Amino acid sequence: MAPAAAGQGGWLCRAACQQLLFGLLVLSLFCDACKKVTFNVPSKLEAETLVGRVNLKECLKTTEFVSSSDPDFRILEDGSVYTTNTISLSSEKKTFTILLKDNQKHEEKKIHVNLQAHQKKTHKTRHARDTVLRRTKRRWAPIPSSMVENSLGPFPMQIQQVQSDTAQNYTIYYSASGPGIDEDPKGLFYIERDTGNIFATGPVDREQYPSFKIICYATTPNGYTPEIPLVHTIRIEDDNDNVPRFTQNPFTFVVPEHCKAGTIVGTVTAEDLDEPYTLHTSLRYRIVSQQPSSPRIFSVHHESGAISTLSPQLDREIVGAHTLLIEVRDMSGQPFGLCSTGTVSICVGDINDNAPYFPRPSYETQVHENTVNVEILRIPCLDKDEVNSPNWYCKFSIIKGNEDRHFDITTDRKTNEGILCVIKGLNYEASKIKVLEIAASNEIPYVVVPYSSPFAPGTCTVRVIVIDDDEGPTFSRPSIPINIDGCTKVGTVVGEYKAVDPETGNSEGICYRIAAGQCNWLAIDENSGQLRTARVLDRDEPAMLPRQCNVTVHAIDRSGKTGTGTVLVTVVPCNRNYPSLPERDFIMCRDRKPILLTAVDPDQSPYSAPFTFSIADRSMDAGWQTTRQDDQSVYLSTRNNIPFGIYKIPMTIGDSTGRQVTNMVTVNYCDCTTPSDCGVERQNGPVITLGVWAILAMILGSLLLLLILITLCGCYGTGAVRKHVTDDLANQNLIISNTEAPGEEVMDPNIIPLQAATVNISDHGVGMGTIGHEVKTGGQSFEVSKGGHQTLESVRGYGQPMEAGRYSYSEWQNFTHSRLGEESIRGHTLIKN
Repeated sequence: MAPAAAGQGGWLCRAACQQLLFGLLVLSLFCDACKKVTFNVPSKLEAETLVGRVNLKECLKTTEFVSSSDPDFRILEDGSVYTTNTISLSSEKKTFTILLKDNQKHEEKKIHVNLQAHQKKTHKTRHARDTVLRRTKRRWAPIPSSMVENSLGPFPMQIQQVQSDTAQNYTIYYSASGPGIDEDPKGLFYIERDTGNIFATGPVDREQYPSFKIICYATTPNGYTPEIPLVHTIRIEDDNDNVPRFTQNPFTFVVPEHCKAGTIVGTVTAEDLDEPYTLHTSLRYRIVSQQPSSPRIFSVHHESGAISTLSPQLDREIVGAHTLLIEVRDMSGQPFGLCSTGTVSICVGDINDNAPYFPRPSYETQVHENTVNVEILRIPCLDKDEVNSPNWYCKFSIIKGNEDRHFDITTDRKTNEGILCVIKGLNYEASKIKVLEIAASNEIPYVVVPYSSPFAPGTCTVRVIVIDDDEGPTFSRPSIPINIDGCTKVGTVVGEYKAVDPETGNSEGICYRIAAGQCNWLAIDENSGQLRTARVLDRDEPAMLPRQCNVTVHAIDRSGKTGTGTVLVTVVPCNRNYPSLPERDFIMCRDRKPILLTAVDPDQSPYSAPFTFSIADRSMDAGWQTTRQDDQSVYLSTRNNIPFGIYKIPMTIGDSTGRQVTNMVTVNYCDCTTPSDCGVERQNGPVITLGVWAILAMILGSLLLLLILITLCGCYGTGAVRKHVTDDLANQNLIISNTEAPGEEVMDPNIIPLQAATVNISDHGVGMGTIGHEVKTGGQSFEVSKGGHQTLESVRGYGQPMEAGRYSYSEWQNFTHSRLGEESIRGHTLIKN
């Protein structure tokens, strides 16, 4: 028999060992139900020690709750009393109460337990030691029992015996409880009280009760339990009494047609209620028969039950379903094994291995011209694939003859027919017969399988005969666009919109009218179809926004039939303005920096920029040139070293359409550093003044000195230049050279430069003026008026600081050398006057 049940844990084993160490316990007495119970125990009890056993059922038939009033003791369901802690007993008795409850019947009972300590006798101790030494010979834990299910007996049939070694010293009574004894199925087993033999009273079905676990007890007549309750297992051995059965019947699988050999179709499974992992449940499968019987296409794996194909010859169009009869047998398929059969239904799934086709190669139909959105023909389409599947539905297309998009074809999903319709009116005069070529295909791609040919879509020809109808005039185009210049005058012809009679092919007898309610921008000639402006088309007028209008034109033939067309009128900007230069007067200084000319035009694109610029007077090309800066501007610059003066340059500007205008540009080419130097006003009359120093120079100086002073004081125009000269200015500016030849800047050593000249220029025109000189005492001044010429200050540079009383020789030479001869002549003229 097996060791104690797992539910009672290892503490039972420890209790048994402790019981042997303590020796043989004193007898415990069973008393009447629910009365006091007295146990004679050693003076010291270890934890988990069996104290004794109380008959609980004698006190309360059904006990749902058992508890102890003393936490040092634990009460099991069979009435066994164990210690939970180590307990030392004195000469006094230790008492506690066992509480029993039946919650359903609302009953409650109590059992009072007395523990009385006693002294062990010597022979008892020796016997205990002997018992410990003989522990290995005890038979209280035999191996599990077994019993073959469905045994034929004879009954009762002994299946095992349990014995306790304590029977050598005491009278032992054996008892048992659990399933098969006092629990369902009750009475199937019993144990002899005196011998411990276990008997079965009848056959057992293993599939219903594979095993039984009973609890065996060994007690003395007075109720003492020297052994721990034993959990003993009675195992029912399997008998092959169950036939294997398929988990479902029939099995249904689907496999695609023309699949490869070895494709898994599905797996059949069976169950056997006999003991697992034995020959009784070792199942094997085989195909008993298949329909149709030839050719043999399927096989089944004998262990797993997987069904697979043997060849790729499955064709749904030939055989759509196959039926297999399959056997399952236990005992690994041995002939003496139990078996049963099941049915497998295999449906062949369709693939698109058949191309659609037309039953006839050609069809013919009729339709009236100008008829739209009507059905003119139904074309049947055939396909051998599964009906109402994507492999069967036909998809039609017009592959030839529908270049003008007059026709459309759709599919009737119920009949799989092609519905041919006219969606744009046909013209009998243009074409009396239309020949269409129509192709059919499936909704999913065609699959090329063994023994099949490459896909070739089915085609047929449809002849559409157009029936002539008397129809109204038609315009060559349903609508024409016309762009009208906003500057166009009233009554200007802006286009022509004519219609023709489809019957005659000409425009004779057709009159034209503009439909009522149209914008009043255009008028049409009733006979010729010429379009003229009916009002001034000012695109900036709010009433004409958004500058577009659709004019509907009717063409009416002699029979009163009407054709309609549309004129799309757009008013575009007009070229009303010329481009111009807002700024035309400029000053150019001696650095000859180019002048930027920018043109403007109030018109909008395309009548404005980009502009073109050119000099109208070709004789000025030698001195002036233009360089483009952007679409609206150019730079005006000089080509050569032209003389200073005022130049009038005619500049021609053209817009993007070529419309040109000439503007006169005035350039004052001035001897200045900045344009502000040319802005001083001139004197209005010739003014000649001689200062005191000039008169004294003429009296005391020599003619040479006089000529020098006249040279210094000469100028052009009507302005006045004043210069202040000190007595020792000449000596301060003499240049002494000890070289064998003069330096680069020493051209005339007798020229004495002046100091601190102030130049005031007022230029009202280009011309020669008079010269004025003024010399003041206590200061030096020299004033010259000469329009458009250099001054001493311009030689030195405008705005630069000058060293008091000194000029370089090169400055002086640049100022006087070019004018020396001229001033000498003017000086003689002055003296004479």
